[in-house]
Amino acid sequence: MSFDEEWAELRSAAARNQTAMRLNHLDPGGGGGPGPQGDLVVAQKDLAAVGDAAFTLRQRLGTDGDHAKTSTHEAAGTLKKDFALGAALSTVAEKWHDQVGTLLDACAHISNHLDYTQKAHAGDEYRIATQFKFAQLDKGFEERAQH
Repeated sequence: MSFDEEWAELRSAAARNQTAMRLNHLDPGGGGGPGPQGDLVVAQKDLAAVGDAAFTLRQRLGTDGDHAKTSTHEAAGTLKKDFALGAALSTVAEKWHDQVGTLLDACAHISNHLDYTQKAHAGDEYRIATQFKFAQLDKGFEERAQH
């Protein structure tokens, strides 16, 4: 079999075996999914606690994450002259610094996102409650107009 024939066969096999979801059986309990009220519960206290923890972690990590940076770079510089360990230590220090930066960004993102989510949910709750009140008023006016 030539390369082109084998390649065409592999491509057609891949097309036949595309990723898909398949149910092997039905749920004997009559289904799953959320109840009539849904299953997402967001408590402002919980969001605030997670956001505060992310903020606190970011503050501490910003201070303590590069605590050994200066001494590590000094050691790497000294060891580079005579030992391969110096270059490796320098690489580790750079990677550590990059990883700390990534974690700082992630903590800030979590904290900021949860602050936004908390405010957005509060705004949504107010808007929905107001709409329901107006809908009830409109319904009352419609009932009075029919009498």
